[in-house]
Amino acid sequence: MRGRAAVTAAGLLALTACSTGPSLENRGEVTASPGDSHHLTIGSAGFTESDLLAQMYAQLLNQAGYKTSLLTVANRELYEPALESGQIDVVPEYAATLADWLNAKTHGADATPVGSPELDTTMKALRELAAPRGLTVLPPGRAVDQNAFAVTAAYARQHHLKTLSDLGASKLRVRLAAGDECVQRPYCEPGLKKVYGIDITGIDPKGVGTTQAKRAVQEGRDQMVLTTTTDATLDQFGLVLLADDKHLQNADYVVPVVNRSRAGSARVAKALGRLNDVLTTADLADMNRQVDSWRRLPADVARTYLKDKGLLK
Repeated sequence: MRGRAAVTAAGLLALTACSTGPSLENRGEVTASPGDSHHLTIGSAGFTESDLLAQMYAQLLNQAGYKTSLLTVANRELYEPALESGQIDVVPEYAATLADWLNAKTHGADATPVGSPELDTTMKALRELAAPRGLTVLPPGRAVDQNAFAVTAAYARQHHLKTLSDLGASKLRVRLAAGDECVQRPYCEPGLKKVYGIDITGIDPKGVGTTQAKRAVQEGRDQMVLTTTTDATLDQFGLVLLADDKHLQNADYVVPVVNRSRAGSARVAKALGRLNDVLTTADLADMNRQVDSWRRLPADVARTYLKDKGLLK
């Protein structure tokens, strides 16, 4: 890494309060011509996976001839306006989540969600929402970080479960370890009941993929846990994911989002696009494990991965 940003989140808040980019009525100047700045600031949302993606973006851009800085801002309410204004140039994002977030920002909190299990539908909506804000959404790769549901490997073997459809057909009574919001969220309890016919008897409010939630399933107090597809610690608790075979979850594929006026060039897109044919969901889970369980630095894990895949000299 050639440099690290000295701007703190507090400083960013002060800056974005003064400069949040052009209004939606005056975005023509932003979207008119893609820029190609020599020094690019890569944003991270501050959790392991985002740090890893930001490090890979930065190292690929370094190799392509750019100087890069990293800036960690854990709050999307801060880093997205900074991306619009050009204080941050590139951010790793998740397609469906960002589409719904921008939709709510544009049309109000009660707007009908535009994120979809269909990637093409989600990307179309996301790009339409991003473009007027001076943002370009680059093509997604293969890696996806979606909500997912896990049971113990022993429970899966005993009841011959590989998919959520299998669980629904089994008619087993299931207590689910998840967050409080699971009771209302369409991807969680309501969706599991409606789409898969799973008999959810109750929600154990232990959070999404927390150690406490996974231990509750491991010890048999709950039968299933809400986690994510890139959870790196499932095997430590003897857990396995059940496939979302009817596509209940939205298409949260990893996508780079750039400020068009500073990082919208074909050269940036080409450098970051090299990850698309390589990076998988399993790769992300493995790298998360190396950072969270083995205590390796995200920069080192990212560099090793890119070199192993022939993307970095």
